[in-house]
Order: sequence, then C-alpha cells, then structure tokens
Amino acid sequence: MKTVTVITLALLGAAACSQVTAQVPGVRRTDLLKHDSVVSGREVVEVRVEVDPGRGVPRHTHPGDEVLYVVEGTLEYMPDGKAPVTLKAGQSIFIPAGTIHAARNPGTVPGAGIATYFVEKGKPLIMPAK
Repeated sequence: MKTVTVITLALLGAAACSQVTAQVPGVRRTDLLKHDSVVSGREVVEVRVEVDPGRGVPRHTHPGDEVLYVVEGTLEYMPDGKAPVTLKAGQSIFIPAGTIHAARNPGTVPGAGIATYFVEKGKPLIMPAK
C-alpha cells in the first residue's frame, strides 16, 4: 500500500511539473535523455530549453545539480541572493542542487540551451520556489 501511494504521488508530481512548464508562455522544453546513474537513487536528465525573447521561467529549484550550456542566443540566470549571470552561445553555468533561481532571455532573438541535471530519482525535475 505504501509503495502504491509513493508511486502515485511521484507520478502526480511529475505531471504537475510538466503542466507548469507547459504553461510558461514562450518557453519550450524537449526531453532528450533520462538515464539511471551509477549513483544509487540518482538519474541524469538532459533537456533542450528554448526561450523566446523577453520570456523566461519564474523562480524554481531542482532536486539536484544543473549544468546548462547555451547553444544559441542569450540566456540570463538569476540565482537568489547573487548577481544575475548573462550567458551567450558557447558559455555554461553550474547551478547547485536546491538553489532558487529564475531564468530569462534578455535578447532580441530566441535563446536555447542544453540543460543536464543530476537529480534524485522519482522527484519532479522542477519545483516552483516558495
């Protein structure tokens, strides 16, 4: 009974995460890879994120580390308590697990990045910040 409840909650959390991401106008996420890690209880998730000019994602966290490589345009990451970091194509950023941050495209052309997450398995990839 306990296992069924945990699985149901995990699936509902993943569905809510997908719905929240899908509801952000001007932001699209394409899942590229999801694979169990050799580290027990962890998985690697890779996505392509495309952000229209002037659009972005509100403050959120991830249940693990994030590495983002910008493949086109400009993306700005705004971690709570720190100065914003503006990245152009060819640049990367590391965001530690649990860091509250927002992101946006401050440019005039579409921006895109490849984000790789090393996260706790079974948790939603993105959680809105409180």
